[in-house]
Amino acid sequence: MSPQQLYQSLLDNISTALLVVEHDLTVSYMNSAAEATFQVSKHRVTGSNICDLFSEPGDTTENLRHAITSNSPFTRRECELGLTTGDVITVDYAVTPFQYESSTTTALILEVHPLDRKLRISREEGLISSQQTTNALVRGLAHEIKNPLGGLRGAAQLLARELPNEGLKDYTNIIIGEADRLRDLVDRMLGPPKPPDMNALNIHEVLEHVANLIEAETHQRVEIVRDYDPSIPGLKGDRDQLIQAILNIVRNAMESNKDQLSEAHISFKTRTQRQFTIGNHLHRLVCRIDISDKGPGIPKELQSTVFFPMVSGKPEGTGLGLSISQSIINQHQGLIEFASEPGDTIFTLFIPLD
Repeated sequence: MSPQQLYQSLLDNISTALLVVEHDLTVSYMNSAAEATFQVSKHRVTGSNICDLFSEPGDTTENLRHAITSNSPFTRRECELGLTTGDVITVDYAVTPFQYESSTTTALILEVHPLDRKLRISREEGLISSQQTTNALVRGLAHEIKNPLGGLRGAAQLLARELPNEGLKDYTNIIIGEADRLRDLVDRMLGPPKPPDMNALNIHEVLEHVANLIEAETHQRVEIVRDYDPSIPGLKGDRDQLIQAILNIVRNAMESNKDQLSEAHISFKTRTQRQFTIGNHLHRLVCRIDISDKGPGIPKELQSTVFFPMVSGKPEGTGLGLSISQSIINQHQGLIEFASEPGDTIFTLFIPLD
């Protein structure tokens, strides 16, 4: 193996994406990691302008030309690059000027470090941590509320027995009824009352059950669009709890489309993903379920707290549905994520299959 072949092999086997950009801003080299990052082959890109490979906020051409003329390196952090495929990736990248031994012109080395995976893992760890903190807070709060509620209800029952006038019992009945309502609310905040009963199930049967419920509730005014991957293997889960988790999400979608229910489209899409990290655990295979709608979306001010209990964008809402759904999927070692903008909201459930 010649030294050039050795260097080529070394560069192609490192994980950092590397590109060489000549003084006229054409790409003369990219390694295998760069091909994977930019989703394009080196043969297609070689000789093309670097700006044909990606776009970013700001004047990329001007920044690169300044690096060449001033021989000054620079670095960009958490920059969003738009690829020719239409995808957007988040990266750190560093630009370093250099000169070939036999040339006086300056070229550039671009080192690109994708951040999407790291950012997603960090976001998921934050979601899981906040869910655990919220659950601990709710459990403690529930204990502090339910004890005095039991005493209040018992005292009202004793008082009702001693009242000489039957008409006065209306007041004690109000106390008992409100105590029961608060107890039920706390129980709902706590989520499912028992751990999941894990059994083998078909996730598409669960989705079809939810679809049938929604079609019955709306008299088939809501169209359910299905895009299933029939190759997904069976998974272990609690059928009733998974139905509840998915139903809560779908009913939220219905609520967001309630003004135009007859025009609403809710989509179910299933796929598998390999080598997928949830929290700090790498799973060999996970089931991915996308539930999407074309409603007005979740307000920006609610998006960071949408899985917290008692957070709702509806005046009459309790804000418990999504919190309970996240809790159920967490108990299945999974996670719920979402992306929302006006006209396109997607809730994604990840459930391990390994």
